[in-house]
Amino acid sequence: MRTETTPHLDEGRDRRDMAIRYALLPLRVFLGVTFVYAGLDKLTNSAFMHSSGPGSIGELMHSVRGSSAIPALVDLALKSPVGFGYAIALGELAVGIGTLIGLLSRLAALGGALISLSLWLTVSWASTPYYYGNDLAYLMAWIPLVLAGAPVLSLDAALHTRRQRAAWY
Repeated sequence: MRTETTPHLDEGRDRRDMAIRYALLPLRVFLGVTFVYAGLDKLTNSAFMHSSGPGSIGELMHSVRGSSAIPALVDLALKSPVGFGYAIALGELAVGIGTLIGLLSRLAALGGALISLSLWLTVSWASTPYYYGNDLAYLMAWIPLVLAGAPVLSLDAALHTRRQRAAWY
C-alpha cells in the first residue's frame, strides 16, 4: 500500500537533511579561525621565535621536557627550537586556511589532528585533570573533519562537482 507524504513531512525531512549537511560547518569555521590565529600569533610574536628567553619556544620546550609523555619529541624540538616554532606556526596557518576554504580538507584536518596530538603529548600532557589541557579537546574536534572532510561550502565540494560534470560530457 502506497501512502503519500504530506508537504509538511517533506519540509521537516528537508530541514533535517540540510542540518545534517551543514552540521560540521561551525566546527570547521572554529578550528580554521583558531589555527590561523594561532599560527599568525606565533609568527608575529617577537619573543616566541627564539631559542631562549621569556615567552620563547625554546623556554617552553625546556619547561615541558620533564613532564611530557614523549621526552624524545621535545628533545627533537630542542635541536632547533626556532625551526620547530616556525614549523608549528606555518603548519597551523596552512591547516587553518585549508580548513576554512575547504581545500584538501581531510588532509588539513589530519594535519590539525597531528599538531594537536604532538602538543598534547608534549606541552599539555602534565595538565591535571587531563581535561584542563585543551590540546586533547582539539585533537578530538579534528576527528570528525578527518572522517567527513568539508562536503559543503568548500573548494573540495566545488572541485568534486566540477569533476562530476566533466565526466558527463
